[in-house]
Amino acid sequence: MTQENVNRVLLVAAENDALYGAKVGGMADVIRDLPPALAQCGVIADVAMPNYGFLAEHYHAKHFANISLDFAGSKHTVKVFCMPRPKHKTDASAMSRMSDADLQPQQLQTNPPMVYLFDHPLFNHNGQVYCNGAHDRPFAEDATKFALFSLSVATCLVDNILPRYDVLHLHDWHAAMVAMLRKCVDYFDSLNSMECIYTIHNLALQGVRPFSGDQSSFQAWFPQYASQLKPVANQSIYDPRYSNCINPMRMGIVLSDKVHLVSPTYAQEVLLPSDHQKGFFGGEGLEADLAVKAEHQQLIGIINGCMYDDSSQTQTSAADNTVLDLLRLAENAILSWQTKVEHVSALDSIALSRISQLKMAMSLAEKDATPFLLTSVGRLTEQKVLLLLQPYDSPNGQSDITVLEALLQAFKQQQPNGVLLLLGSGDDQIAKDLQMVAARFDNLVFMHGYDELLSDRLYQQGDLFLMPSSFEPCGISQMLAMREGQPCLVHAVGGLKDTIEDNVSGWAFTGASLPEQSEALVERFRQVLALYGTPTWRKVAKNAAKQRFTWDCVAKDYIEKLYRL
Repeated sequence: MTQENVNRVLLVAAENDALYGAKVGGMADVIRDLPPALAQCGVIADVAMPNYGFLAEHYHAKHFANISLDFAGSKHTVKVFCMPRPKHKTDASAMSRMSDADLQPQQLQTNPPMVYLFDHPLFNHNGQVYCNGAHDRPFAEDATKFALFSLSVATCLVDNILPRYDVLHLHDWHAAMVAMLRKCVDYFDSLNSMECIYTIHNLALQGVRPFSGDQSSFQAWFPQYASQLKPVANQSIYDPRYSNCINPMRMGIVLSDKVHLVSPTYAQEVLLPSDHQKGFFGGEGLEADLAVKAEHQQLIGIINGCMYDDSSQTQTSAADNTVLDLLRLAENAILSWQTKVEHVSALDSIALSRISQLKMAMSLAEKDATPFLLTSVGRLTEQKVLLLLQPYDSPNGQSDITVLEALLQAFKQQQPNGVLLLLGSGDDQIAKDLQMVAARFDNLVFMHGYDELLSDRLYQQGDLFLMPSSFEPCGISQMLAMREGQPCLVHAVGGLKDTIEDNVSGWAFTGASLPEQSEALVERFRQVLALYGTPTWRKVAKNAAKQRFTWDCVAKDYIEKLYRL
């Protein structure tokens, strides 16, 4: 089918930062920013997502429909709520501006962007988007949740409960089973009248589960379909490495009309097999399927955008823009985290102690003397910190330290009063590893959690942003730091390579193996620190602030390269 005009798109996703409490990673930023950018181009983008037990109530969303489904061998009722996309996620009154008449099918077809919230007990995990599944049953709870969610969305589309869409746009493995139902189950054949686009935000997370033999398995979820799938299922739903398992990520890749990667460089990297021992993250077992898409010109790399407010270069007043204010903000964030736990954590105690030491040192320093702020914000995952925790053989023969410790030693030598402010949460073991380093180095403040205001201030006030990701499909942190005039030191992979030009708008390092990458990172860090205060540094910082990756341009690429097939 060739579409001359695309009028309405349905984005199916697990996250959406247009709503409070529905963000975990970069996908949420895309689902927040893409609809208004598409609207500027005349395309309305609605969003379908789980309710997670609290969104509909918080935003006073309208109960729109009940759907009855056969799932896991029994009848289930899923409630559907709807609401206009709020202009600000703190706006909980958008629904009050709509009447019942506005929610009729013919009106929904012409309404501004809507959010459809699917509610069921399986989607509720104490207000969390994702579960922390057991290591011996990875993705078990989440896979069941998103299997039911996918069935709910597909059923609403087939039964015309939702408006008619020109394009069905699925995001990551959480929504991929909609593509499977569309192509593999007779009942959902009518969904093929819509073009299906599949965006990969994180290829490393694929939602793999057994085909059978487990409560969280394909046969357990869909007993009515498991023995009646179309032949295409044999080449599309199973994991290529584990023949007894299904792979939702593979379903999305093989069974969609086009696959979108969130940067051009990453779209090339995924065509090669991963070699984790050498520090290369490519197709993660799905490179053959991605290569087929590329051969048919159905694999597209489009970088994500970033929001800019050029009318005001400074987000905070000068009175709030001191290092002491930043440290107080960090202190308050850590204390607020303590209200949610029974016992004070060692991590928080170490961070509070380091902040106190910094404040004391600043009070004794010369007036106007400010420490060099090295900053980093991100999830504690292997993707983000693998390199930092690698063993490092230093030139002086010290071989029992990590790359992070080598960086901190170099930092102390070249910026004695400098401090690395690292904000992030995620993997518990990584947090423990970072805790050991934070206890030994007084120029590291590791803040184990997330606070949006603190994150914003770190982007605004840092001198150098560190982002040594082993792979980065797109990355948003580097864009946010550059937007504030903070140059970045990054690993030249994926979206980092596409957004930062070495020695022009930031600095980058490379390496063909983990040891080479580790050595290159430490050496490049030394070189970059030596430039601080020079005309070269100021020029790079100025160029970083000038970079623009606007959603207006990205939306036009979506329409031309993804939606018009």
